[in-house]
Amino acid sequence: MSRVVVIGAGVGGLAAAARLSARGHRVTLIEQSGEVGGKLGTLDDNGFVFDTGPSLVTMPQIFEELFAATGGALAEELELQRLEIACRYTFPDGSVLDMPGERAAIPAAIDAALGPGLGDQWAGFMRRAERIWDVTHEPFLESPISAGDLLRLSRRLRDVATVAPWRSLRSLGATYLHDPRLRQLLDRYATYTGSDPRRAPGALAAVPYAEQAFGSWYVCGGLYRIAEALLARAVSLGTDLMLDTEVDEILTSGGRACGVRTVDGRTLSADVVVANADATQVYERLVCGGPAGKSAQRAARGVARATPSLSGFVMLLALDGPTGVGLDPQPHHHVLFTEDYDDEFDSVFGSRARGGRARGGRALGGRALGGRARAGRGQPARPVARPTLYVSAPADPAIVPRSGAGSWFVLVNAPRHDPVRGVDWTRPGLTEGYADRLLEQLAGRGVDVRPHLRHRIIRSPADLERLTLTPGGSIYGTASNGARAAFLRPANRSPVPGLFLVGGSAHPGGGLPLVVLSARIVDNLIGPA
Repeated sequence: MSRVVVIGAGVGGLAAAARLSARGHRVTLIEQSGEVGGKLGTLDDNGFVFDTGPSLVTMPQIFEELFAATGGALAEELELQRLEIACRYTFPDGSVLDMPGERAAIPAAIDAALGPGLGDQWAGFMRRAERIWDVTHEPFLESPISAGDLLRLSRRLRDVATVAPWRSLRSLGATYLHDPRLRQLLDRYATYTGSDPRRAPGALAAVPYAEQAFGSWYVCGGLYRIAEALLARAVSLGTDLMLDTEVDEILTSGGRACGVRTVDGRTLSADVVVANADATQVYERLVCGGPAGKSAQRAARGVARATPSLSGFVMLLALDGPTGVGLDPQPHHHVLFTEDYDDEFDSVFGSRARGGRARGGRALGGRALGGRARAGRGQPARPVARPTLYVSAPADPAIVPRSGAGSWFVLVNAPRHDPVRGVDWTRPGLTEGYADRLLEQLAGRGVDVRPHLRHRIIRSPADLERLTLTPGGSIYGTASNGARAAFLRPANRSPVPGLFLVGGSAHPGGGLPLVVLSARIVDNLIGPA
């Protein structure tokens, strides 16, 4: 029996702890806060219950495999509901698309909402996306990754042509999608990895394919129940849980991880350490001194060369009578697009980060919409003046105190917290004023919740940094900006023997299903007790 210490009780840490305990390892799970879940958080405010992180489950088969591998069926622990409308998209020209939750119904819905023939355009792109998924999901999502894997792929010319690693997501989409609204719809999927569609690789076409092929799902009672169920599973298998305990250092001996020391001075010995923490934090702060420290510093320099992912600005809205006069019933997910997506990405990443023009598309109403980006003047990152607004409005009586009320999660893409070179989200008045502007813009796009607003809670990128110990509040660690970035995140097997990484900042990336996959990869790398 090996002793394993898992640092961080986010979804990746919980899944790793459950898997390793099921194998017979003696696992201790350490969490710096008083609750588990990490970015998959929850907040109960006078009976209004909010998921404060992910609001959508895709690829449910990955969760089914996780629960089956650790002793029981997913359906015994959680009730998943497939959404009939995956998402409502409102475009700047006023057109509205209710995207069906079943893939076969999507082309006809697009034709009806946006115009005849456009469904065929999207279906054609999705056929290409399916081929990309077939090539990439097993070697690049479900397995450890290295530069050698890219080299082996490069020798299969047909696969290389399918993935087209030299093309951005936007460029690839422009080959198939000739309507600016469809291109804008595709651009949004780059944000699932915290990225810029003008720089993210075309391989990210696998993201919309997976969502539409496997469905969009909600966990009844809120997505935080995933964390609760994983914790219960891990503890039932023998995992020891230590809450309110911060790790100060990953200990090494002979260049190998051998345990951890906590801030309060306790030492826990281990044969293996699994870090469910931001890779930058692990390599720059937790691994210190000796040969292991040098290896960690080299790894930290590699992470530093990548573009940090975008962050998010969140409003949690407690609403009384959200279906009252003047406010139409909302679907579970609603995206209200900006008139100028290029300005949004320039603002979030800073136009200097782009370094040139992005190709593809036309203007709509005289403004860039999924089209040729302006050259920019080297402006730093800044709050987006008119961002795309994402609304999650679950029709779930378990999360509201009474009938007719609503617990709404509103998110916009935002630059990370960077007081020195970018945006200082702690500047007095910034967050409240920005939240007011977003509510005004939401109303201007046809969803005026202000008459129904009981109260709101704001979470800025600075809050996310503080709550999750994620530098700058970057939701996904590093962005998939660049041809190799999506495949060369920090490896699950670290350069320090005995130290492994799980979670959104490590391979294969952010988002609930990929984080769960990272735990499966680490479980297989560590092996039986």
